[in-house]
Amino acid sequence: MGTNGTISGGKEIVNKYKIYLRLEKSLSPNSVDAYLHDLEKLLRFLISENLTFETLTYDHLQQFVAQLRDIGIHPRSQARIISGIKSFYRFLLLDGYLTQDPTELLESPKIGVKLPEVLTEEEVNAILDSIDLSQKEGRRNRAMLEVLYSCGLRVSELVTLRYADVYFEEGFVKVEGKGSKQRLVPISETALHEIQLYLLDRVHIQVKKGFEDILFLSRRGTPLSRIMVFHIIKQQTELAGIQKNVSPHTFRHSFATHLLEGGANLRAIQEMMGHEKITTTEIYTHIDREFLRKEILEHHPRSKWKD
Repeated sequence: MGTNGTISGGKEIVNKYKIYLRLEKSLSPNSVDAYLHDLEKLLRFLISENLTFETLTYDHLQQFVAQLRDIGIHPRSQARIISGIKSFYRFLLLDGYLTQDPTELLESPKIGVKLPEVLTEEEVNAILDSIDLSQKEGRRNRAMLEVLYSCGLRVSELVTLRYADVYFEEGFVKVEGKGSKQRLVPISETALHEIQLYLLDRVHIQVKKGFEDILFLSRRGTPLSRIMVFHIIKQQTELAGIQKNVSPHTFRHSFATHLLEGGANLRAIQEMMGHEKITTTEIYTHIDREFLRKEILEHHPRSKWKD
């Protein structure tokens, strides 16, 4: 792992940690895998920040946790990840790799904080599959929810999305977020395909003047309201037999969570969600567009579900 920017002999250290968890901590293979999976998130952070196990400081850890919080990772998941990192650094101290533990003062978040629930990949699939494509608005609703999940948009960004802002060849959508700030977000081939199918139906809608370029239209030829999107999601969630309280924001949090669990870079996720800065003093750097697209294609589960 010394060649990928973390630490000389890093792979060997992680292997020793794995043995430590299995033999000295007497953890089950599944628990060991869970610890290592959470440790991978820190390793990716180290690489992105050009840090090592040894140079990581408490301030860096605060930044890491702030990034988890910013993209909407549930406090329980944050607490689990922090616990795993603390365990790893205790091991580094015990084995003499370090003389000080930067995680010593790191606190877990308060579990009482209420965040929207996160859908599993299977639940997202079930909601999308519950849409009756023979109905008049079926193709629109399918395309709309695909875009919501594939791009992690806010509902306000979804209902104002314009056809001209979908770059089919390049695989991006241009989104106008809070404060009229624009950003380019990668979009999966699956979502683009669903948009193209919906457009075949859209040409039959009598569009009201001034809304010709709005992508997702009501049957009256006007933009969909935020309330209507909430209603559609609630209806499809019930049809899918899912008991969770699902809203457009649930799709946004699921987008971020699935990308993180799939191995995507924290900063890339923040950039795609339109966050202006980390909740620390450091402003994060600009991220290359092709890198963003690569993060989506490699790590977003919907990119792998081809019709």
